[in-house]
Amino acid sequence: MTDELFRKDGYLKNCDSLVIAVDGVSVVLDRTVFYPTGGGQPGDTGVMEYADGTAVHIIDTVKTESGIAHVLEEGVSPPAIGDTVTVEIDWLRRHKLMRMHSCMHLLCSIVPFGVTGGSIREDSARLDFDAQDPMDKEAINTELNRRIEEDYPMTMRWITEEELDAQPDLVRTMSVQPPRGTGSIRLVNFEGVDLQPCGGTHVKSTAEIGAVRIRKIEKKGKHNRRVNIVFDE
Repeated sequence: MTDELFRKDGYLKNCDSLVIAVDGVSVVLDRTVFYPTGGGQPGDTGVMEYADGTAVHIIDTVKTESGIAHVLEEGVSPPAIGDTVTVEIDWLRRHKLMRMHSCMHLLCSIVPFGVTGGSIREDSARLDFDAQDPMDKEAINTELNRRIEEDYPMTMRWITEEELDAQPDLVRTMSVQPPRGTGSIRLVNFEGVDLQPCGGTHVKSTAEIGAVRIRKIEKKGKHNRRVNIVFDE
């Protein structure tokens, strides 16, 4: 399986890796800085460079039974199993995704309802909440930006799956559970503001998110309110 370097340090931009499986243009590596699609966060894109200097585009990153697969652009010749390659993420895109993902955690700290769904994009994101009553858009917008500006640091720690089972209130998402199977769960903590299990990539402190704006709040069902957010730059 792939050693997920991004879990411990979301700011790593590149690494040297060994090819351990190839399926068409999908290349599985022994370790990677590329985040695979999951938890509402898109997979990373970037570049893979072969030992001979050939560089090809990675257009997506996904999880497979063999490990994390780096999906190359169509029509290129993939490296061979056993080859050493260098991979580098599209950092500008990744950093936007990190900022927006962290913003979603702050939004969870303000809206006191379970999360029924969500998605993150480069310049926007949404969360669906299990709520019936209308939400005060301007009040949430003001509080969200206040918490961003107050610059709460982010730390991470790991707990066992058994410890998580004993603290079910840590899980805010109702439809998606934290990734299991390794025996440990990573907690993302914006100190004093939000603590929840998450496998995604995040910024080091809330001020790094930058100004955001709630574009709209939609009613998507009797028990569903959707909050749409964009960067306000």
